[in-house]
Amino acid sequence: MIPSERGQHCNGHVSTVDLRYLDQEDEVRAAYPLMRQLRPQLESAQEFVQRWQHQSTQGYRLLALWNGTQPLGLAGFRVQDNLVHGRFVYVDDLVVDASCRSQGYGKMLMDALKAEAKVLSCSKLLLDAAMGNALGHRFYYRQGLLATALRFSMMLP
Repeated sequence: MIPSERGQHCNGHVSTVDLRYLDQEDEVRAAYPLMRQLRPQLESAQEFVQRWQHQSTQGYRLLALWNGTQPLGLAGFRVQDNLVHGRFVYVDDLVVDASCRSQGYGKMLMDALKAEAKVLSCSKLLLDAAMGNALGHRFYYRQGLLATALRFSMMLP
């Protein structure tokens, strides 16, 4: 369990928020509406749970920022190792509820991910951001991440 922090809740009231891993299906299901803000192609909570179960076999973890039973932010990540970066944390997903942005929750998640990367003996934290996500780019720069490469991809027939 990651320690609680005091922060501004979405409605402006100060409250305690908890950072904790989602390890149970019901917790993942509860986070589906939040993940869908980032990944609208997820058609149902069941699909999200199934994808989480599969990806978990490959080291994927979900870390959520909660206010009671309401998830305010969510980060999906895994540890990877390659010749380019060595051992690193790759952030697959990072989202804060649209009604709660610009209140420090994204920074709380990033700080937790950086701390987790150190605990896991990783030398880097990496993530991809869509080219058109200018607000995300600004946030990542403020968090100390630098754009060091372009990712190229293609759909296969």
